[in-house]
Amino acid sequence: MLIDHLISKLNQSCWKLFKTQRWFFAFLALVLSISVAILPGVTQQPIVIQTLIRADEAQQLQPLVNKFNQQHPDIKFQIVEAPSDSNQVEDLYTSSFLLGNSPYDVVYMDIVWTPKFAAAGWLRNLSDRLSAEEAEQYLEADLAGGMYEEQLYRLPFRSDAGMLYYRQDLLEQAGYEPPETFDELLKISQDLQQQGLADWGYVWQGKQYEGLAAMFVEILQGNGAFWVNPDTLEVGLDRPEAIAAVEFLRQTIASNVSPPGVTTYAEEETRLLFQNGQTVFLRNWPYVYNLAAESAIAEKYSIKPMVHAVGKGSGATLGGWGLGISTSTKHPDAAWQVIKFLSSEDAQREFVLDTGFVPSRINLFNDPEIVAKYDYYPQLLEVVQNSALRPPISQYAQASDILQRYLSAAITGKISPEQAMQTAANETRNLLQR
Repeated sequence: MLIDHLISKLNQSCWKLFKTQRWFFAFLALVLSISVAILPGVTQQPIVIQTLIRADEAQQLQPLVNKFNQQHPDIKFQIVEAPSDSNQVEDLYTSSFLLGNSPYDVVYMDIVWTPKFAAAGWLRNLSDRLSAEEAEQYLEADLAGGMYEEQLYRLPFRSDAGMLYYRQDLLEQAGYEPPETFDELLKISQDLQQQGLADWGYVWQGKQYEGLAAMFVEILQGNGAFWVNPDTLEVGLDRPEAIAAVEFLRQTIASNVSPPGVTTYAEEETRLLFQNGQTVFLRNWPYVYNLAAESAIAEKYSIKPMVHAVGKGSGATLGGWGLGISTSTKHPDAAWQVIKFLSSEDAQREFVLDTGFVPSRINLFNDPEIVAKYDYYPQLLEVVQNSALRPPISQYAQASDILQRYLSAAITGKISPEQAMQTAANETRNLLQR
């Protein structure tokens, strides 16, 4: 009986302890469930999204970076500053992709990098992220510059296009309208030089570098010629129209319309000659406009689309920068939030007003706030809507190197335009066949 009594007491004690522990564990479970629900919102770190941008432009973009981070507390957008040389930036991106596990989620890229990066599998396809309605808001050619094999890999942020600057005051003084054709440009240049109104008639980028290839695309299109057809990979450099394009450049030097040193000039050398009042015509990019406005020729110049051959159309080589998503990112949706913000109309307006760069959204060229500050933007729209793409092929860098070498040899008189273009065409065909 004593044993039964002791067992009964023990059972009662265990039951009380069990009930106490049961309530304890229930309470503990409740606390844990609340913690699971609440703590992530308190302790979770924001997703970090990184991109690599040239140091000078990184500083210009910082106000937009700060604004994005304020509006998106769950994402932290960071810019890693790179050298100011675009080629070095491309090399840094390429190295990070080749090594694997690139730290860059958003890829800020020159328009000519898109085919190479997309063909290598380094960019995510953005086609499903951009609606047809949204696509219509961008410059058609600028959006096309982000395509590879009919898929979108780059959303344009800021545009760029080559154009013809001219001294409006000198043309009016001599009784000329701005030229439309190559021949008119040569004729006006020679006349104004003979009158002693300018040292030179026309300056352009003749140095052996990417700027030479970019400039030449405009002369090709102005002659009804082409470099490489991206759909068929047909090469057109050795056609008569392309050879005529080289001969025009040679003629500007031979006739003293362009200085002999033009074959060593890049953008800045030609800009300085123009804004110092030494030349009538200049081929360059939009950035020159605001700089020349603070020079001795302020309010004495204007812009127009590039000249062309009789019966042909004008061409403006399209440049500019845009945004893509790397395939290595673990946060593609957060990266897209960054891209959507930067390429939005409000962000582009703010960036244009701060920097004077060219927007990629059509509406902004006639935006009242922008036009009030930059009254030439409606004219600029006419230029960029006549834009021409450099060949959107994955081997573009090698094809450009071939063209630069032989075009430079032709304009410096080392070989004839015909020989230069035939050799360049054959080497380009061999490249594309590989």
